Amino acid sequence: MAAKPSIPKGTRDFSPVEMAKRNYIFNTIRDVYHLYGFQQIETPSMEMLSTLMGKYGEEGDKLLFKIQNSGDYFSGLTDEELLSRNAAKLASKFCEKGLRYDLTVPFARYVVMHRDEITFPFKRYQIQPVWRADRPQKGRYREFYQCDADVVGSDSLLNEVELMQIVDTVFTHFGIRVCIKINNRKILSGIAEIIGESDKIVDITVAIDKLDKIGLDNVNAELKEKNISDEAIAKLQPIILLSGTNEEKLLTLKEVLAASETGLKGVEESEFILKTLSVLGLNNEIELDLTLARGLNYYTGAIFEVKALDVQIGSITGGGRYDNLTGVFGMSGVSGVGISFGADRIFDVLNQLDLYPKEAVNGTQLLFINFGEKEAAFSLDVLAKVRAAGIRAEIFPDASKMKKQMGYANSKGIPFVALVGENEMNEGKVTLKNMETGEQKLVSPQELISELN
Repeated sequence: MAAKPSIPKGTRDFSPVEMAKRNYIFNTIRDVYHLYGFQQIETPSMEMLSTLMGKYGEEGDKLLFKIQNSGDYFSGLTDEELLSRNAAKLASKFCEKGLRYDLTVPFARYVVMHRDEITFPFKRYQIQPVWRADRPQKGRYREFYQCDADVVGSDSLLNEVELMQIVDTVFTHFGIRVCIKINNRKILSGIAEIIGESDKIVDITVAIDKLDKIGLDNVNAELKEKNISDEAIAKLQPIILLSGTNEEKLLTLKEVLAASETGLKGVEESEFILKTLSVLGLNNEIELDLTLARGLNYYTGAIFEVKALDVQIGSITGGGRYDNLTGVFGMSGVSGVGISFGADRIFDVLNQLDLYPKEAVNGTQLLFINFGEKEAAFSLDVLAKVRAAGIRAEIFPDASKMKKQMGYANSKGIPFVALVGENEMNEGKVTLKNMETGEQKLVSPQELISELN
């Protein structure tokens, strides 16, 4: 007996029902992006390794899926190089291409390559899969989708405001209650500056980012382990534990960061975003959260993260401002800001809360039962009219037993079947059966369309 086929760990098959749900997610996000003037682009699944390497740090480089060159990839290699068994060095000789790790670096490459065709500010979105040679575990996959939107070529904070409106609109459509958390890299830099530990900003923010998970005492212990002074840790306490409304937090920060020009700039930016959004009004809450860090080496201004309120799960959307997206490709001075929806986590949240609209996951609405050649010919004519009216319909291809055809309708969750026998053909009508109630009625093709619409 042949061995049962398998797929690589960290990848998944999706059934028709799951694909209907995923397309509901992608289509909802896509429609909202269009509402705000974003245009779609796509980039290749594989990029040159020279484009990808060195953009994600040493750890990220290890997680890149590399694609082996075709042809004789041993040519040009010495016996000494082969015998060295140096995997990294050999991979650089064997592989010129790799699967994309995210959508941001390919986007930066796209902007530089197409700079003469692009009108700035450039508002683009991408909904495509990415790959990471990570160790698969629950909720972490080697292949997954990202749904990114970015604005490049503009420093205006109105871009941040619009992105938060997009987040709010998308989750309102989904019916998921969320808290949008906002912070600013400049505020975090200012905090590190006023406690005298500017060079330890990453250590400080990595530690305070864990406050919810490990508690204040453990955060302080971790700060001490990183050789941050007791005096600096003491100065951090009122900042870490800052509470109250967004307005109250901003007032406190203005006092605390009075000696830091960078910190005050971050407060000013956050105040503009929060005040503008409060006037415009959001359906979901937005909170200034000083423990939010998000990849500090990457972001330079506002940073965002979105948490679902009714499900225990990690961040389901994130993003922020970066000042030199294209600098690594020789085009400096192009600022950008973007967000990314975590489609796979949103999929899990919608499943747990059972929030998918019925019409989003329903496939065929009407099945024509096949009683034979003449009946099928009559049904095909009606079927064409039904489909022209936008009703999802099909005919069972074989004149099988009624039980088998009804079983097919039930297994696919088809709500209505059309029965066409000799009597129906003589009257130019069909018998419509409601599969849920069992009710049957004789209807004309036009009445059939009205009934299902």
